[in-house]
Amino acid sequence: MTKIKICGLMTMEDIKAVNQAKPDLAGFIFAGGRHHINLDQAIRMRQQLDRTIPSVGVFVDASIKEMLDAVKSGAISIVQLHGSETEDTVKLLQSSNIKVIQVFKFPTKNVLKTSADYLMVDSGSGDGDALDWNNLKITPDILAGAINSNNVYKAINIVNPKIIDISRGVETNGKKDAIKIKQIVNMVHKL
Repeated sequence: MTKIKICGLMTMEDIKAVNQAKPDLAGFIFAGGRHHINLDQAIRMRQQLDRTIPSVGVFVDASIKEMLDAVKSGAISIVQLHGSETEDTVKLLQSSNIKVIQVFKFPTKNVLKTSADYLMVDSGSGDGDALDWNNLKITPDILAGAINSNNVYKAINIVNPKIIDISRGVETNGKKDAIKIKQIVNMVHKL
């Protein structure tokens, strides 16, 4: 069964929607941008999030201390590296018993090798453009980038990832939409 992560949670309303829909993972973005939240917000939201849903913290070139603090606080249990972090960073986090998602943005000149627990490919910086799934030439553990209920089946059928990662694809007017979240979680879990 393909799993699904709903990322970019910002409000308690988002948490309620996720608790009802029951995705496999929930994501908090600590990097800058529209979905950014701080650690105190993430801690409060994690306290309300269904205990069976692991939470992921998304970081872009953050300090090791910042990432470890987020894990130690209980806000997250998985770290997603979305910048130009090195293998040393991956291994250091793993040495603290933390699962790591390493993100590669396409197109990329980097060799897609990592000792991270999960390799994720993304179309870039949330510009709304989907990847050319037919030309990935790899099978990532996690697929992200402009995925929504209109194209999620196609993405899964072509790429066959273990996890689909969605943020903007479940939003209406820049806010998470509980109906869209429930719909896409149900769609993915039926596969």
